[in-house]
Amino acid sequence: MHARIRIAMLAVAALFALALPYQATAISAVTVTQDSLTPTTAVPGSPTTATLKLHSSACITVLQVGVAVRDSAGNNYDFPGAIANPLICPSGYTLTTGSRTFPAGTYTESGFYLDATGYHNLTQVTLTVASSGTPGDPTRGKTLTFAEEFNSPITYGSRWVAGTTSAYQYGTHNPNDDKLDWLNPANITYANGLASFTAQPSTHTLENGKQAWNTGLLTTEGSTQGFQIKTGDYIETSVSMPSGLGAWPALWSWKNGDTEVDKFEYHPDNPNLLELTNHVNAAQDYYTNSGAVGPNCFVKIGAVYGATSVDWYVNGVKVFSDGKGVGTSFSAYIILNLSVDAGTWHPAPSNSNPISFSADYVHVWR
Repeated sequence: MHARIRIAMLAVAALFALALPYQATAISAVTVTQDSLTPTTAVPGSPTTATLKLHSSACITVLQVGVAVRDSAGNNYDFPGAIANPLICPSGYTLTTGSRTFPAGTYTESGFYLDATGYHNLTQVTLTVASSGTPGDPTRGKTLTFAEEFNSPITYGSRWVAGTTSAYQYGTHNPNDDKLDWLNPANITYANGLASFTAQPSTHTLENGKQAWNTGLLTTEGSTQGFQIKTGDYIETSVSMPSGLGAWPALWSWKNGDTEVDKFEYHPDNPNLLELTNHVNAAQDYYTNSGAVGPNCFVKIGAVYGATSVDWYVNGVKVFSDGKGVGTSFSAYIILNLSVDAGTWHPAPSNSNPISFSADYVHVWR
């Protein structure tokens, strides 16, 4: 055999041998999970970047990580700047892409990774590209005055209080509201830029004889900052909805019993529905969207506390105006929590498995 051919064959064999360990790792039981993906809104023609947060069940090096975008016709609008050979670990991995522009429209956006077995698309979110600076933009003319990013564990007391609220009859629990909750700060954890609320069966027994579930609640009530949302403010959060029956996450306001406005309530037995409710001046909408709302999918939800109308937004699009509002002197504390249904209006948990949901941020513009 010619010497050059022999050398070339040996080189190919060596490369193949080097590839085998990587392939063995890639096809193992390692799981890659998308924790969050932003943005979910953009302005037509304006340069936009994406931020993708991932973690894995064990450290693994993949061939590529990036952010894929498709329009309604399936055309490719991927963000540039996919990263080659990143190491993804349980502690998390963050990719910030290069920038690109988009025409106005609605797009499907998801993180992806490439390994030896091929491309793997992660959780899809909706990217809405629409003009800003118009009366329809809920942040128009406002300043970001409250920004909780959940990038690190919270030292309770300054901004947030956990474990008690005046919205609950007994401070830590509220069985008369069809809830199995028993509040415990330990049931809120922080990792990969997310706050995760987990509910699990408790050793406590409620006054009605039912077994309680330990769960988490954050409120600005009782904190030293004492932040309150006011008339004209726009509040927004990005959350991943739970899948376990009995889960009842919500973002709402509360003070003195007459200031409750539910930015959203969610129940997995109605997997594509958000309950949007003004309890100050009674109004409600059941917003249903199978493309934007569902278990284990991140969705951005916000509301403007207007004096004459509360306006709700989902993924940057106004979906409901109640025409009632909260009046000119409204103020109330913020509550973000995971409740557990007791079974009167929605099913209680069907087993003792923990249930959870995650929040990426809470923002208020004023």
